[in-house]
Amino acid sequence: MRKVYCFFSFSFWLPVLLGWFFPFFLGSCTNKLLGWGILLWAAEDPAVPSGTVLPVYIRSNINQHWVAGIPEEYQLQPNGSEPLIDKFEIPLAKLELVGSKKAAQKRAETFADLALTYGETLQDGLPIRAEPDNSARRTYRLRMGEVVKILEEAQGAPPISASGEALAGVWYKVLTENGSAGYCFSYRLRLFEHKGGTLAIAPIEEEQDDPELDQVLTKTWSPESYGIMVNTNKLDLEELSQHWRFSPGQDTGIAHIYVPAINLTFGYTSIVSEGNRTWRFEGAPLQMRLRSDATLEVQFTENGGALRTLLFVALSSDVEDLIIQETARQEALFKKVYDLGPMFNSNSYGSLLFTPDGRFSWTGYDFLVPLVIPETGMGNGAVSMGLFLSSELASRYDGAFSFRLEGLIRPIHFLYTLDNQGLRIEYIPPGNLDGPIVTRQASSPLVIYFYKAERSVDIYTNTEEDTEMEL
Repeated sequence: MRKVYCFFSFSFWLPVLLGWFFPFFLGSCTNKLLGWGILLWAAEDPAVPSGTVLPVYIRSNINQHWVAGIPEEYQLQPNGSEPLIDKFEIPLAKLELVGSKKAAQKRAETFADLALTYGETLQDGLPIRAEPDNSARRTYRLRMGEVVKILEEAQGAPPISASGEALAGVWYKVLTENGSAGYCFSYRLRLFEHKGGTLAIAPIEEEQDDPELDQVLTKTWSPESYGIMVNTNKLDLEELSQHWRFSPGQDTGIAHIYVPAINLTFGYTSIVSEGNRTWRFEGAPLQMRLRSDATLEVQFTENGGALRTLLFVALSSDVEDLIIQETARQEALFKKVYDLGPMFNSNSYGSLLFTPDGRFSWTGYDFLVPLVIPETGMGNGAVSMGLFLSSELASRYDGAFSFRLEGLIRPIHFLYTLDNQGLRIEYIPPGNLDGPIVTRQASSPLVIYFYKAERSVDIYTNTEEDTEMEL
């Protein structure tokens, strides 16, 4: 008879051996102490409350469990001849190994105030973040009714509500039942105490992953006009500074639409998928649809019942970065004008002095009153370099600026050109602007030429040296 030899790998036998011998290790013979720790999440069977100090004997990276001793008051009483069970398994994330018994008891004292405190999520999609900050990376998205263990209170700025006020609550470091840890703001948590055993919380349906919703919730959505500004490289600082936006409000359960002439908030309980990259906000007349990875359509019902649609875009740069970029561009343009002067003179239209802080002083402009400059103008103010030229004007002028004279509500706009001799400005009627873009020059242009001054000027005291000025 031919002998047949069967060979099995170690990976085959390991689960079998663990199945045979692991109960043995849970018995009283497993007495080599690894250290002491505290239970972070209450055990169900036996019903050991969180915060309990436990002796720890084994760490199993294969099974992702600790083996810890059961305190006498929580040990299961044997029936008849059954052996006493004085050890049990704990998932790795639910116990913190501290070291010595004294250190574990000290750690338990610091944990005591929150040892029995858990939190129930009151909003679907509530995020857990890597840091106690609403702009920090999201590490986990909680389901409606999901329970977290409160580990400690953390210092951090509270999220801002739709009204612009800080939300009531605090940041907590939390632990989910599956072992995810991070920081969650308490505004949408219901705190309760649990002393061990089965959690008395209604069962939660298994979460369905929705990566496209995650994509929406992790982006900042700005109005379509911001995207146009970026694409045309014509950034309007006044509009950018308003931070118009659509916020789904996954941290607060309050969605917010904030655009010119519209400032609306919508309270909701969850965000529900409607298929085809569309979601509705449960409990609110609001829904959103992802047209593309960078374009979001938001629909809402106005008070009169009419359906309104707005488009928002995810920009490649943060709005704050765009503001910094545009501010630097405007400062560079102003510097060119300032460096050529800073003082300019005209035979008929007076003297124009620019100062390093972006301001100006204009004297002797009487011929421009009241046709260009109203009588209430004070002759000094701030310079804004926030205008852009149409493609036709860009080939003939260096730029355009606005004089915001004190005493006037509206600024006065001028095209300008620089040369070696001085500064030429040309008045722009208000109707020749489309937002921040100068579309055309005046039908009968008013042009003023200022020669740069030949004698130096103390720009901080506005006093002149006693040298001859050539006009």
